Amino acid sequence: MTATLGYALFATRWLQAPLYFGLVAAQGVYVYKFFKELWNLVLRCVTGQATETYVMLAVLKLVDVVMIANLLIMVIVGGYETFVSRIGLQGHRDQPEWLSHVNSNVLKVKLATAIVGISSVHLLQMFVDVHHTSRHALLWGTVIHMAFIASAAILAYMSGPMTLRSERAHKEPEAHAEHRAPEHGLSRASAPPANVRGADTPALATVPAQTRRSPAAYETAAYETGAYETGGYETAAYETGAEARVRAAGFPSRKLLEEFDEDHPRSFDREAVARLGKLDFVAARRNVVFVGAPGTGKTHLATGLGIRACEAGHQVLFATAAEWAARLSGARAEGRLAEELTALDAHAVLIVDEVGYVPFDADTAHLFFRLVAHRYERASLIVTSDRPLGRWDEIFGGGVAPAMADRLAHHAEIVRLEGDSYRRRRATSSWAE
Repeated sequence: MTATLGYALFATRWLQAPLYFGLVAAQGVYVYKFFKELWNLVLRCVTGQATETYVMLAVLKLVDVVMIANLLIMVIVGGYETFVSRIGLQGHRDQPEWLSHVNSNVLKVKLATAIVGISSVHLLQMFVDVHHTSRHALLWGTVIHMAFIASAAILAYMSGPMTLRSERAHKEPEAHAEHRAPEHGLSRASAPPANVRGADTPALATVPAQTRRSPAAYETAAYETGAYETGGYETAAYETGAEARVRAAGFPSRKLLEEFDEDHPRSFDREAVARLGKLDFVAARRNVVFVGAPGTGKTHLATGLGIRACEAGHQVLFATAAEWAARLSGARAEGRLAEELTALDAHAVLIVDEVGYVPFDADTAHLFFRLVAHRYERASLIVTSDRPLGRWDEIFGGGVAPAMADRLAHHAEIVRLEGDSYRRRRATSSWAE
């Protein structure tokens, strides 16, 4: 009964939806007002009736209308997203930057800043038309404008620590999981296990766990070191959100989807990559497999999708197949493999790079099967490989390759890239020059 009542109360949020559509109608009124003022300005300029003061005032009116329209957009989109329902623009190329980290505190600061801007335009109009404005109106206009500035500054100052505490509380369970099994550092300095075959794989020093920092740790450091003061609240909020997720993911380099050279591969499905860039596969818990020869751009595309997922608010973790083998083997040796797989559920996307470059024995192949089976229809995997799934028995011993490939491909977008190595092409071009 209590749960039903709670759901019913929660559903009442939809009563606000018509209010936002009403503001959309108000936006239409301001569009009409803008073009009416613009038409009057053009007519008076053409007929020679427009003085310099009139033009300045008319332009300021147009600016005023635009700023109020911007305020309406923030209230409509941000308010609906915050208080009614998610709009689902993650990955959309036209998604506003501020919408990726919108919450009630960010929205309040945005609105206060917009009101200060509108007040500034009104005050400037009064000073431009000072001969027709009383001293009493100028005085009170200035006082009201300063009150808006002071209130916006106080609100921004108070919202910074409040947002920090909220985000830290939200991520506390994840930070606790990382304390048990560090997840930021699938560092390229992790040593592959002894049961990973391949003489060309060097043994590297393991990065100490204490040097790895969780997203929550980055947020704390950002506030304690004054990032909220030096960079401004909006920059700090984005920095401690998307940027912290990108750093925590452990990408080998920062490669964006927009930077991918589409002219290099002789053949690949551009429409599929564009579709994947919308990140619908993350919400649907589907997988992505990039297949192609070395140097065709598989890692670039996987990294680009991972960074876009971070920017959309998802937790991502990147590592090569050898590094995943080291991580899972270490967890098994410590008797916490099941706990490790559960901890990885905090990440909506796991990226397994370079499958096929190093062969694995039966024990390690079984660990990869456990990883794929655990995330099956639960969360997304992005895999890059130099050979198709049908040839994975050449990589994984123990006969688990068919079952692993079946689960991976069941809900997956498989993108094949054909072409020569981009690295060799650049090296050849440099030598020719």
